[in-house]
Amino acid sequence: MTKTPRAVVVGGGLAGLVAARHLAAAGLEVTLLERRDAVGGRVQTRERDGYRFDRGFQVLFTAYPAVRRELDLESLELCRFDPGATVARPGRRSVLADPLRRPRATPETVTSSEVSTIDKLRLAALWWRLGRTDPEAIFAGEDESIERYLRERGFSERFLENFARPFYGGITLDRSLSTSSRVFEYTFRALATGDIAVPAAGMGAIPRQLAGRVEDAGATIETGVAVESVSSDGGDDGNSSAVSVVAEDRTIDADAVVVATDPPTARALTGVSDVPTDARSCLTQYYGLPGESALGGEKRLLLNAADDEPNHVVPHSAVAPSHAPEGRTLLSATYLGTPAETDEELTETTRQTLESWFPGRPFDGLERLRTDRIEFAQFAQPPGVHDGLPNVRDPAGSVYLAGEYTHWSSIQGAMESGRDAAAAVVRDLSK
Repeated sequence: MTKTPRAVVVGGGLAGLVAARHLAAAGLEVTLLERRDAVGGRVQTRERDGYRFDRGFQVLFTAYPAVRRELDLESLELCRFDPGATVARPGRRSVLADPLRRPRATPETVTSSEVSTIDKLRLAALWWRLGRTDPEAIFAGEDESIERYLRERGFSERFLENFARPFYGGITLDRSLSTSSRVFEYTFRALATGDIAVPAAGMGAIPRQLAGRVEDAGATIETGVAVESVSSDGGDDGNSSAVSVVAEDRTIDADAVVVATDPPTARALTGVSDVPTDARSCLTQYYGLPGESALGGEKRLLLNAADDEPNHVVPHSAVAPSHAPEGRTLLSATYLGTPAETDEELTETTRQTLESWFPGRPFDGLERLRTDRIEFAQFAQPPGVHDGLPNVRDPAGSVYLAGEYTHWSSIQGAMESGRDAAAAVVRDLSK
């Protein structure tokens, strides 16, 4: 009787969950170990007093190919942002939106003085071109910084300062636009062909759905189990298995192990020095306000065109009413990097910023509800970084990598990596 191959997945983030599901679907005996009390990695939602708080500002790009393949989007009850953004500065706000998808926003977009007419035409042309670009070709193409990419295509300094820096500061956590233009092209294409959205139950609904699919496929998920080491020297008898996983309470022998942890842990467990550990950090504060439309029903990101404190404000409950209790507004402000200010000082900065954007509207009732200081929100992605990222097979022996750091820093990269790692395991074990 042929023994069923056994695989262990270390880490229950999106990459690990996708890997575990595909391994189990291929007929392997699969155990997923997650050191936290819940799966999801950085994608978490916490609930308190009728509010739902994601761990930092996160959204789902519905056009990502891996998202469409791995998730049942309909059952997530997605709440969609209006396309585009609101550019805000003291005394005024103006809308930049796609007139084809939101015709009612056309007059505001056309008359906005934050971006010139020629920049709007260039933006529309780029929107059209990237919307028809094969996403698989983007990371095989040339690379440069986002700033250089936009300047080479004729975009003005005003466009960069008023729109590109705050908008892509929110996506790449890099307002300097020094991130790879490949990231710009891929995400801009996703914006042109799909929506940005959040599940009605918060972003944590995504790993919960994936975990359900993992278990439906026959795999086992164990939380609260920290893995101390991974060895490809064989099992206890020296040859009974290809790899051993040492956890806090036991040693598990397996035919293959997929390491799907955060980058620093993955590097430590596998010894693969190409795993990137240079981080982009951010801080997100959540606030409550009395009333259900305290920002006038705004359903777009509010970009700070004047400075970077905060980089942007998000009207969460306008987009997803289920994220706040009845009669309350939930919003957040995201600051890039690692601000030295106290939580109280940042709250006051946000309050003053909102008062400057919405003259005459009181924000004395702004109540800080939560602060997330996220040291490793993304790995840094300067031009050329993706060419040197590790392969899923780079660790020694029957150990594999799954994580966005084998592709690019995004939900798309994480899910695609999990699928690739599972495919590599299945192919290698079938030889």
